[in-house]
Amino acid sequence: MRRTVLVVVLLLGLSSLHGHSVLAEVKPHGLISDGMVLQRGMSVPIWGTAAEGEQVTVSFQNQEVSATAKDGQWLVRLENLTAGGPFELTIAGQNTIQVKNVLVGEVWVCSGQSNMAMTVQGTANAQQAIADSQNPMIHLFTVPRAAADQPAHDVKGSWRECGPDTVPRFSAVGYFFGLHLQKALNVPVGLINSSVGGTAAESWTSRPALEAEPALKDILDNYARALERYPEAMEKYNQALEKYKQALEQAKREGTQRPRRPYPPMGPTNMRRPSGLYNAMIASLQPYAIRGVIWYQGEANAGRAFQYRTLLPTMIRNWRQDWGEGDFPFLIVELAPFTKISPEPQESAWAELREAQLLTAKTVPNTAVAVITDVGEEDNIHPKHKEPVGARLALAARAIAYGEKIVYSGPIYDSMKVDGNKVILTFKHVGGGLVCKGEKLTGFTIAGEDRKFVNAQAQIQGDKVVVSSPEIDKPVAVRFGWANYPVVNLWNKDGLPAAPFRTDSFPMITQPKEAPAGG
Repeated sequence: MRRTVLVVVLLLGLSSLHGHSVLAEVKPHGLISDGMVLQRGMSVPIWGTAAEGEQVTVSFQNQEVSATAKDGQWLVRLENLTAGGPFELTIAGQNTIQVKNVLVGEVWVCSGQSNMAMTVQGTANAQQAIADSQNPMIHLFTVPRAAADQPAHDVKGSWRECGPDTVPRFSAVGYFFGLHLQKALNVPVGLINSSVGGTAAESWTSRPALEAEPALKDILDNYARALERYPEAMEKYNQALEKYKQALEQAKREGTQRPRRPYPPMGPTNMRRPSGLYNAMIASLQPYAIRGVIWYQGEANAGRAFQYRTLLPTMIRNWRQDWGEGDFPFLIVELAPFTKISPEPQESAWAELREAQLLTAKTVPNTAVAVITDVGEEDNIHPKHKEPVGARLALAARAIAYGEKIVYSGPIYDSMKVDGNKVILTFKHVGGGLVCKGEKLTGFTIAGEDRKFVNAQAQIQGDKVVVSSPEIDKPVAVRFGWANYPVVNLWNKDGLPAAPFRTDSFPMITQPKEAPAGG
């Protein structure tokens, strides 16, 4: 008992001696920890908490910068760090912290829904990819899945060195992106995976950003109605959950197919609520210095593709503004093909979502799309071939973020000209030239003045594609890959597939009736 009292007295004495509580020692943000990768060539914030008035000094790469804690917070900035490592970083106040195995290079956030969250161990050729993954120049950080109603200021987790022990459970698209980028740049790469399956873009957008955009009012109105219904919906959910548990036990006993677990209702505890993931999993990372973001999401918004035209650019501006780094690169994966419906031309919500993604890349600065029409699976919304996705994102990064003069995109529709009963299409990003991967071009449809599309014949003529059909005398529009599951084979000679498109601006099936027509 005497020893315990003595320890307490000594602690109290130390507390009084230093003028503040020992419990308020200097503590860095969760990302600022062993194994971290710091962004080269820009202003890098290092921040955390400390006792009021505490002076905190950070030492790294012959720089020493200090700040005084105010309202329990401190922040310093390191400038123009040189790539390399491993290094040590020192944070000193009333206590001293040595952050070890620090690399300096390129830092990217990997975000989105299940196709970004999908791990390496679930992909094609996973065994070989994992076996070959040892790379001390790539470090990985996975943000724990969480939602919050207010922006979080810290994050749990740890940086891990890339290798067979860590890669299997990391984002596959993120890993393959980092792998290709690291090989091309030959500097360390840090990847921060912040993704949750089945989530819509509004969950990743802040409340103020949603409120500021009139076209997104429906999202918040629908959530407000969900909150009103929540008590009743929760009661029904709990009842369904009990029935599910009973049915599950019965299925186990009888060896029959297991029932599907009911989904919790939208409401204040639902991880997918508007802004919830932004608050917990994006705001919590800011202002950690990053080069850019790769984004694979859209399936959850496919039924609202017209709205997504506004939502995705709003989200990008939201992240950029709150990060405070300007218009950092934001690279988007176009949705993969999924679910064949019919070989005949049809309207498609998934095609409209891809168009919204492409429109974003055309109108928002420092953005690009990675087209993956060749890696979809008809019956699998989570296609297993993720290596080409990461590779194409890395190509886009090299062009958009690092200014390399390379072909980073497949052909993208630019303009059309009607010549008799034919339509002549021109493209951007032709690269070394257009090429058909097959006996003849597929995926083109054409319509006359009645706006009814029919399958078309298409031929490459130089850098153009000529489209026609004996059924259409006076064509007015052409579409390419306009389907849930486009079967297409127009590429450039640089090995990149053409993006699906339409030349028309006919009303969309995901367009609210009160919205003005146009594409």
